[in-house]
Amino acid sequence: MMPFSAPEAYVGGALDAGEPGDDSLCFVFQQTSLLVAEGSKTAQLPGHGELAGLGAAPLRRLYLGTLGGRGCYAFEYGADTQPPADLLWQGLRALYGRLDDDLFALAGRALQYIDWDRTHLYCGRCGTPTRHRAHERARECPECAQIVYPRIAPAVMCLIRRGREILLARSPRFAPAMYSALAGFVEPGESLEQCLAREVLEETGVRVANVRYFASQPWPFPHSLMIAFVADYAGGEISPAPDEIEDAQWFDIDALPRLPNRISIARRLIDGVVAQMRAS
Repeated sequence: MMPFSAPEAYVGGALDAGEPGDDSLCFVFQQTSLLVAEGSKTAQLPGHGELAGLGAAPLRRLYLGTLGGRGCYAFEYGADTQPPADLLWQGLRALYGRLDDDLFALAGRALQYIDWDRTHLYCGRCGTPTRHRAHERARECPECAQIVYPRIAPAVMCLIRRGREILLARSPRFAPAMYSALAGFVEPGESLEQCLAREVLEETGVRVANVRYFASQPWPFPHSLMIAFVADYAGGEISPAPDEIEDAQWFDIDALPRLPNRISIARRLIDGVVAQMRAS
């Protein structure tokens, strides 16, 4: 399953269904860390009854909907909240492959809702405290009636082909020696294709052609939507943007550098395109 995609058995819901039951699924966060009971290879969510061991009231509780008929809730606790002895706070990225795929996908959704709810407690127009709307996932201002929905920041990713080579680049923020596909956020008024062409040209000086869609991935760190494309090289010499790109190179598909973790769509994009190129 694609990381962070919507589980097939998931049914969303914005109306508060009341207190969680004994069989409810509880996604309990402290900033971006999830509360789990961890075994040698797997991680499990705590039951609602185990939350009493945190010794504090949650900062917020949001109803998410149902997964396989079980109610799902997101909680946020303060930064100084200590977990019980048999539970621990674990960064969500580190739980990929150790938490059930459907639960991992829903945890990503829960994290985005928590972040949105926390950062929209006051109206951005008049400063009045906002409140939840009763019938949809939104916060509204009782003073000026402004409505705010969970935000999503679309970002385009592109892997460029040239013969048996692909163009990869590294940001100064990447792990040592790691390279990835080019990416950037969509600006107001841009189509996805316009954003792709602009970002590639700005970051590397390369022009592209024959752009085709590959796949998308929600990325809840904190609220992005990654839309991946493949394109062909159309011209230009590599000239890395000094403020964004530490290095960019054409790599032969049989001599690739260190690549991103498999949790990301960047790795899926690279692996998929390279496999197709080797088969052709």
